[in-house]
Order: sequence, then structure tokens, then C-alpha cells
Amino acid sequence: MIVVGAIDCGTNSIRLLVARANSAPAPLVDLHREMRVVRLGQGVDATGRFAPEAIERTRQALADYVDIMIAAGVERVRMVATSATRDAANRDEFFAMTAELLGRAVPGARAEVITGDEEARLSFRGAVGELDSARGPFVVTDLGGGSTEVVVGDSDGVSAAFSADIGCVRLTERCLPSDPPSDDEVAAARVFARERLEPAFAAVPVEGAHTWVGVAGTMTTLAAIGAGLADYDPEVIHLSRISFDDLDAVCSRLVAMTRAERAALGPMHPGRADVIGGGSLVTMELADVLSARTGITELLVSEHDILDGIALGLLD
Repeated sequence: MIVVGAIDCGTNSIRLLVARANSAPAPLVDLHREMRVVRLGQGVDATGRFAPEAIERTRQALADYVDIMIAAGVERVRMVATSATRDAANRDEFFAMTAELLGRAVPGARAEVITGDEEARLSFRGAVGELDSARGPFVVTDLGGGSTEVVVGDSDGVSAAFSADIGCVRLTERCLPSDPPSDDEVAAARVFARERLEPAFAAVPVEGAHTWVGVAGTMTTLAAIGAGLADYDPEVIHLSRISFDDLDAVCSRLVAMTRAERAALGPMHPGRADVIGGGSLVTMELADVLSARTGITELLVSEHDILDGIALGLLD
């Protein structure tokens, strides 16, 4: 059966999924899934350009991913670049690098910038593909480094989507310079996050949603810490639930910690420790709105997200 490679390059991390086509109800079988924090969006919010060292970190990770795909016999590949790449003035340098490396696996392949709307739809497809349709409609949030996608839909597909210009890296760089952040910084960050999320909830009618699904590293890390895991375990985290009360407690705890204290937590990826406070504040704002508008009282966390949506699209 066909083997596909999906790569998601965001503001904070670059992730790879190599999967084999399978029959329903599980159309994909994972062969390799990996995430590396490369912080491609380092300073982009302030300078409008990729830093040379950020491009080099991304190049090294992508070179390794290409080797993995070649060894697995990947026949089709798609690499999408999201928020940071949409914003960077020197993105041509980035795309030339991706074309050189990806072409080793599949001739002619190169990264592509996708719109916030397509990012949201791919995330939704990956997140709800294995969920019971009776639990819909679903509101899916993909909280990344530079943007947060808010999507509503059901088993028939997406009904509304919006990409908000707020993420864990963007909020941290803009509002949380101290370690730990001061009360004034936290208050200002929450206001900033709320303002950036307002257009999303104006555009996406979440009121009829029955289930909130959170994807990407901030959400999965919060779930792991909330579950008291000593180490990050994706099998335990996938499709786990955390109540809003417990979620608020975890988020508040992380915001108040120093970066060193966060890094010492067993499930914490070293590259996420400095931005998880910002991600926690965005999560708290999302939970407040969804609680008020939908009556939902818990977060369902999925390890399947935009990567799975990309891979499924390669099978169409």
C-alpha cells in the first residue's frame, strides 16, 4: 500500500508523520511520528524576518526527516508551512532550502504556505477522524506558536473556521518578558489574547458545539501535566479528558512558574518550557469563552491533528 509523508512546519516546531494507507475505519497506520522544536518563528513578530540560526535549525531537522522518509519508501509528500512563514519577508530563502531537501525524497517537492483557513480545515480533519459522530458538533482548536485555529463542524465536515493571530510564542515574546512573569504582564497578556481571539469567535458560531477537541503541543502537554504523568506518554494522552477546573489549575500553576521549574516537569519538552505559560493563557481564554457559550465543561485532547489531515489528503 502507498506510503505518505506529512510535514508540518510551524512557528515553534517541525513535525513529521510517515504513514501507510490502510482500510477503514483506520485509513492510516503510523510508521513514524516525530516532533522537534526548532523555533523557526524566533523574533519574526518583532523583525518580520527569519533569523539565520532559526533557518539552520529547521534545515538540520528537515534533513533528518528526509532521510527517514527515503528509508520508509515514501511515495508522496506534502510539507506545509504555517503562521511564521506567512509573516516572514525572507521566506524565499526558507523555500529554496526545503525544495533542495524534499527533492531528495520526491522530485519536485517543496514546502508550501497554506492559509489560516486551510490550516484550520486540515487540523479538523485530523482531529475528529476517529471520534464518534454522535459527540458532534465539534469545536477544534489548534493552538500553535503564532496562530490559533478555531473550527466548528461535524462528521460531514467543517462549517466555519478562523485562524486567530495569537499563539504561545507570539504571546510570550509580546507580553511575557519576565521569568516568572509579573502579575501586570499576565493581566496584559490575557487582554491581548482575548482581543486576538474575539474575531475567531465572531466568525465561528461555537454555540451548538457539544465537544471541545484541543490539538498540538500546548494542549497535549497540559493534559499530561494534569494527569500527573511522570513522563510524556502519547498513548495515555490521546483522547484523554481534563475538566475545566483542573485545566485552570494546571494553567495557573504553569504561568506562575519560572522557566527552570517548568523544564523540570517530566512531561515537558525542553523546547516548550519557555512558551507554555503563554500557551496556558491562551487556553484559559478559550476555555472561558467555550464555557460561557456552549456549556462544555471539559477538554478532549487529541494527538491527531494537522499532520493526520495532511496525510489523509495525500490519499485522496
